[in-house]
Amino acid sequence: MVNSNANALGIIFPNSYDGLIPELVTERLMASIPFAGRYRMVDFILSSMVNCGIDNVSLIVRKNYHSLMDHLGSGREWDLTRKYGGLNIVPPFASNTVKVYNGRIEALASILDMLKDAREKYVVMSDANLAVNFDFTAMLEQHIESGADVTIAYKKQEIPVGMKKPFDITKDLYYTFELDADGRIRQLRINPEDEGVQNLSMNIYIIEREFLVHMISEAYSKGMVYFDRDLLAPNLERLNVRGFEFNGYLARISDIKSYFDENMRLLQDGSMNALFGPAPIYTKIRDDNPTRYLQGSSVKNSLLADGCVIEGTVENSVLFRGCKIKKGAVVKNCVLMQDTVVEPNANVEYVVTDKNVHITEDKKLAGTDTFPVFIAKNHSV
Repeated sequence: MVNSNANALGIIFPNSYDGLIPELVTERLMASIPFAGRYRMVDFILSSMVNCGIDNVSLIVRKNYHSLMDHLGSGREWDLTRKYGGLNIVPPFASNTVKVYNGRIEALASILDMLKDAREKYVVMSDANLAVNFDFTAMLEQHIESGADVTIAYKKQEIPVGMKKPFDITKDLYYTFELDADGRIRQLRINPEDEGVQNLSMNIYIIEREFLVHMISEAYSKGMVYFDRDLLAPNLERLNVRGFEFNGYLARISDIKSYFDENMRLLQDGSMNALFGPAPIYTKIRDDNPTRYLQGSSVKNSLLADGCVIEGTVENSVLFRGCKIKKGAVVKNCVLMQDTVVEPNANVEYVVTDKNVHITEDKKLAGTDTFPVFIAKNHSV
C-alpha cells in the first residue's frame, strides 16, 4: 500500500446512478452493490485513491447507507483509520447545514466548512458505479502540468444501453465531451443518445480545493444543483476544463443486464489481470474457509469466492462468498451473490440472485443471455 501523501483529498458520491439499477438498490446503494465474487463497487475507487496516497476520503450519502457503513466500518482494510482525515461518511441531516442532496453542487455545499478547513491542495471526486483500477497519480500530474481549472476523466466507448433507457433525467445525468487538439473540453453534452464510440465521462474530477470552495459557494447561492450541467457546461469558454483519457479496464454498471455482463466478462482471458493486476483492490475481510469441492463436483470456467461448498456442477458462473451448490444441482451462466443455496437436482441458467437466496430442490430456472432472471434478497424459489 502506498503511504505517500498525494496532497489531495477524496470525495465519493455513493448514491449516484441508483435509479439505473432499482433491482439491486432496494436495501443498499450503488456503492455497496456486490461485484466480482467478494468485492463491493466502492472498493475499486476507494482502493485506487488509497493506492495513490489519498488518505482523507469522505463519502456523501443520501439514503440506504446502512450496508455501506457495515462494509466500510472504520476503514481499517483500506488503512484509513487515522487521527487526521481517514474515512468519513457524511449522512444527510448530520448537522443543520446538511440535507438530502439532489446534485453534486448541493452535496459539496453540505461539506463546505470541511473543505475550507482541509489541508490538502487538490480535491478528487468520483461516483461509485465503476469497477476500475484507476491511476489518480497520473491524472493529478496531468492536471498540474496542464494548468487546468478542472480535469475530467473519460473513456472512449459507446454509451451503455442502460443509460439511454427512460429514467429520471433530473437525477441520473451522463455526459459526453468534444475536445480540441490540446485536450481542452469545448463542448459538454448532457444525456445524448448518439451511436458509436463517444468520449464518455467517468465522472471523476480533479480540482484545486480553494477554487472548488469558491465555485461551490457561488453556484449554491445562485440555486445551481448539478456540477456539470449548471456549473461547467455554461462556462467552458471561461474555465480551462480538460479531459484525461483512461485506457484501462473499465466495468460501468448501468442496469441489471450490464451488471450481469460485467461479471461474466471477468471470466474471459485476461480480464481479471486487467482489473486487479495494476494495483491491489482492498475489501472487507470475512475470514471464511477456503472453497470446498466435494467428490462428484464439476467446475469449469468460473469465479468462486471463499466459503463456497460445491457438490454439483458449476459452469461459466460467478459465485460470491458462502454459496452452496448441492449434489446434482447444475448452475450455468449465473451470478450468485453471498450465501445463495441451490438445493439438490435444481437447474439454474442465466440467473442473478441477490444475497441469501434459496433455490429449492428440483426447481428449474432459466433466463437468457439478453434477459437474465433476477431473484431478490432473502427470497426462496
